[in-house]
Amino acid sequence: MGLKWTDTLEIAIALDEAHPDADPRYVNFVDLRDWTLALEEFDDDPAHSGEKILEAIQAAWIEERE
Repeated sequence: MGLKWTDTLEIAIALDEAHPDADPRYVNFVDLRDWTLALEEFDDDPAHSGEKILEAIQAAWIEERE
C-alpha cells in the first residue's frame, strides 16, 4: 500500500531521504508537490493535494530535519 497525501510524516521522511541537500524551509509548494508525486511509494490522486496538506508535509519535514 502506497503513501497517501494524509501520510505527512512518512512523506516528509521519504522526501528527506530523496532530497538530503534541500532545506525544507525554503522548498516552494510547486516543488514540494512535484517531489511528493515523484516518490516511488506515493500512490494517491495528484488532484487531492492542497495548500494545507503541503504545509503539513513541509512542517513535518522541517521537524524531521531538526
